[in-house]
Amino acid sequence: MVRISVGSMSSRPSGVPLPASAPGLTPGAGGSALQVDGISKAFGTVQALTSVSFGVASGEIVGLLGPNGAGKTTTMRAVLGLIPTDAGEIRLFGRNVVMDPEGTKRLCGFVPESPALYEFLTGAEYLDFVGDMYGLDPATRAERIQQYLTGFELAGHENSLISGYSQGMKQKVALIAALSHHPKLLILDEPLNGLDPRSARITKDLLRNLATHDGVAVLFSTHVLEIAQAICDRIVILREGRVLASGTVAALRDRAGLAGRDLEEVFLTLTGTGDVREVVDALSR
Repeated sequence: MVRISVGSMSSRPSGVPLPASAPGLTPGAGGSALQVDGISKAFGTVQALTSVSFGVASGEIVGLLGPNGAGKTTTMRAVLGLIPTDAGEIRLFGRNVVMDPEGTKRLCGFVPESPALYEFLTGAEYLDFVGDMYGLDPATRAERIQQYLTGFELAGHENSLISGYSQGMKQKVALIAALSHHPKLLILDEPLNGLDPRSARITKDLLRNLATHDGVAVLFSTHVLEIAQAICDRIVILREGRVLASGTVAALRDRAGLAGRDLEEVFLTLTGTGDVREVVDALSR
């Protein structure tokens, strides 16, 4: 168990050795937590995903990046079994998400891009409800919820209605709900939206600690590429519903021919969206 302790956190904490990697996954990471094999999905005439394949190992943080409309959210929803795919297969810890929808969901924690909370419950009531759904006993549930409320500076607000919370407070509740049952796989779609700098730092360091010390697998989507570069072990870039590139930041730099450059420049080069000067000049007139 990783406890929230702000004073003891570092951006890249040293970890304990993890199991040897499974074939096709990052060396040094744990066995396969998530395997996405050739999934495709269309919404009417719009082809959202085409033959998307990638994996996430236990103890690994993988960044799922791409321009708006690239298919990141659709991929995450498919991984969780929230939408059916037209082709391909998704397995969580060896379990098919279609054949075992309840079992696979119990292994996951999910923060959607725009969390939909029950706003006429209090924060404490909502978190208690989520903990009950995951089968946490009352004593364990209360201890964990209080720990996270204190760490994210929500203690004292837990008995207020969620409808009166700020966006950042709602995001914290969504994060606590995803974390409190100690999932083996975290699916996070823009999880830092609305968070203050302290809470964002806690979240980033906590994800690193959970991956390193507890072997939690993390699939993490963000448009803030500095964050992805700082915490992700590997990157998967989607463009127009296809995997454009994947690998470590160093490998992507080599592919883009941009050794030593930051992930933003690499991303813009690989996605063909790097020539922004003319746009900026036109908008500045």
